[in-house]
Amino acid sequence: MSFETKEKDLLARIGKLKTRSGTVETPLLFPVVNPFTQLVSPCRLKEEFGFEAVITNAYILKRHVGNQPARDDLHKFLGFDGTVMTDSGAYQILVYGDVETTPKEIVEYQENIGSDIATILDIPTGWKVTEDHAKKTVCETLKRAKQFQGFRVRDDILWVGPVQGGKYLNLVAQSAKEMGKLPFPIHALGSPTEVMERYRFDVLVDMIMAAKMNLPIERPLHLFGAGHPFMFALAVALGCDFFDSAAYALYAKENRYMTETGTLRLTELEYFPCMCPKCARSTPEMVSELPEKEKETFLAEHNLHVCAGELRCIKQAIKDGRLWEHVEMRAHGHPTLFQAFKKLKKYQSFIEKNAPATKSSGLFYFDSMGLMRPEILSHRKKMTERYTPPKSEIVILTPQTSMKPFHKSGTFKELLGRLPEKLRNAKKVHVCFYAAPFGVVPMELDEVYPLSQHETVLPLDNETVEYVAEQVSNYIITTSYKKVILVDDKATWNNIVLKACRRACAKKGIGFQSINLRCGRQ
Repeated sequence: MSFETKEKDLLARIGKLKTRSGTVETPLLFPVVNPFTQLVSPCRLKEEFGFEAVITNAYILKRHVGNQPARDDLHKFLGFDGTVMTDSGAYQILVYGDVETTPKEIVEYQENIGSDIATILDIPTGWKVTEDHAKKTVCETLKRAKQFQGFRVRDDILWVGPVQGGKYLNLVAQSAKEMGKLPFPIHALGSPTEVMERYRFDVLVDMIMAAKMNLPIERPLHLFGAGHPFMFALAVALGCDFFDSAAYALYAKENRYMTETGTLRLTELEYFPCMCPKCARSTPEMVSELPEKEKETFLAEHNLHVCAGELRCIKQAIKDGRLWEHVEMRAHGHPTLFQAFKKLKKYQSFIEKNAPATKSSGLFYFDSMGLMRPEILSHRKKMTERYTPPKSEIVILTPQTSMKPFHKSGTFKELLGRLPEKLRNAKKVHVCFYAAPFGVVPMELDEVYPLSQHETVLPLDNETVEYVAEQVSNYIITTSYKKVILVDDKATWNNIVLKACRRACAKKGIGFQSINLRCGRQ
């Protein structure tokens, strides 16, 4: 049993999880299968929709069919030859307050029926609870997780160690830290469903990160009850590897139509904004006239297609090194999702630490929201902690050019030609560029990834200009130049960098000179 990372971007990864029934690829959605009310047969979930794994509720099976899945084999009972995960009945505890089984009984039952991935009977925290109640759920879940190690028998099942605590982040962190000490190959974040139903994605970000930052980073993380495609990208970027949900079917019962950017009602649609195999051959009017069961099945199948399609888009974005751009685009689908996206600034140091240092492609910078990107923080840290400028008395700060690398552009060469000859002597002066979104780019580092491997939208927004000005100011203050010469491009920087340089030089007591030279574009 193993989990192997193939590709990375932000905290996301394309991974391979080896289970008893085969290897599955992450990020992965487990559609919930209820064998008693299933709209889309499990075999079709794999053959037509491409889902490599499903999840079913072991507690419901135990109550309704007893040992039949054990006699028939769980996979044959469900009619699914891929990986099968089972939940333990914890959701029923959240809804009904209790279940008619014990932690030991449900573990034994999951072992008997042959689950590939199984879950201990944890105690979900829920949403409208006090901190004292939340603490009890954390303590009881940890107690059961430790007891489980003593009565498990099979070693070919991947067991899930759930993390609880709900909206109380200190408890989520404590739960994750203690659960991470136990030998679970997979962890799961419990109690997010009510948070998502209330569109509190900002709280969800905090919950995921409280867990992720305190669990072993190499272990996959499952986000229980997350099944809407419009939030997959954000959750994957934060390090969630698995999802499960019955939303595809539950939404269909309510005539709700999923998209990558939100949910629509069938009655609101004149056109299907989708080219999945279902929508391509029909219209909203035609579907509305179908018998109720057929309409429900149509919507469930569409919802499955859009979920699978979004996961494929996310995987390609990870492989291309463009997951940030994809998350940023999806975040604009709803104000609450965009508000959650802003929360990434709070965790940018952890993300930067675990994100890949280089990628196969450059980055697209649109506006100041991109200042949270790990590449920008990484450059700032390297300039502060690892970069030593040459021993030059004068630094020339010149603006970015449209061509990259900057020092090879005709604009820059023309600029150098206009400077006094003594300033063109490389032994006496050091040349740096001030550029969005990175700040200061020393000429000798101009071609280092990603300083020349990016595209930036012009004109720059005020926050980006202010950020670059701040980085220039910090650079002047922390270096040992005796004089700063700024080539000021007023059209792009609106004198903001000029003023920051002047203040920094005055504070440090060194010479300052500005050259009002309008650089051409090349």
